[in-house]
Amino acid sequence: MIRENMEQVQRKIDAACRKAGRESSEVTLIAVSKTKPIEMLKEAYEAGARDFGENKVQELMEKIPAMPKDIRWHMIGHLQRNKVKYIIDKVYLIHSVDSLRLAEEISKEAVKHDLTANILVEVNVAGEESKFGTSLQEAEKLVLAIAKLPGICVKGLMTIAPFVENGEDNRKYFQNMKQLSVDILHKNNDNINVGQVLSMGMTGDYTVAVEEGATYVRVGTGIFGERDYKKES
Repeated sequence: MIRENMEQVQRKIDAACRKAGRESSEVTLIAVSKTKPIEMLKEAYEAGARDFGENKVQELMEKIPAMPKDIRWHMIGHLQRNKVKYIIDKVYLIHSVDSLRLAEEISKEAVKHDLTANILVEVNVAGEESKFGTSLQEAEKLVLAIAKLPGICVKGLMTIAPFVENGEDNRKYFQNMKQLSVDILHKNNDNINVGQVLSMGMTGDYTVAVEEGATYVRVGTGIFGERDYKKES
């Protein structure tokens, strides 16, 4: 089932890329494996998945040693400052940096471990009270402040768009994120390293996100099936 689901998701990504005049290689599929057992992750790995996304530090720490070493782990959930030290040298990319204080903690731990932490700044593109992330209006200022910290590389931006029945309803938010990314890059000083990564789009709207410029899409239900919310709580 997982292999077939992944193939179907990839076909839809390919079609969205063709529609937008993009190369499929520009978009990376992240298998969002939160609450899923190792057996299912291994099935996805055998089907070709190499990028996995987790929401909780404890679950991430349990899964990393049980899976192959060539996986790129993505921290996509809200990250508390006191948990940074556990994952700083274990994840490929932290998607959910939503404040300067969190970035400063990541910087401190990165310097301590003599490494560069790759991060995305999370933007609450729709201004939802239930979601983390900086506002569209404050995003550029936050990105530039974080980019000056030692041990951090701001690869780009991330957003979690509203939950919708029709992915088309989120197109305007993805367009806003793409425009923000372009604006930041255009105004960017040469001595500040800010990348063009756009992590946006989930099971219900990833094709629209790809059409509007997503470089990472985060798909869980579309690959693994419905989540067990009892485990999540």
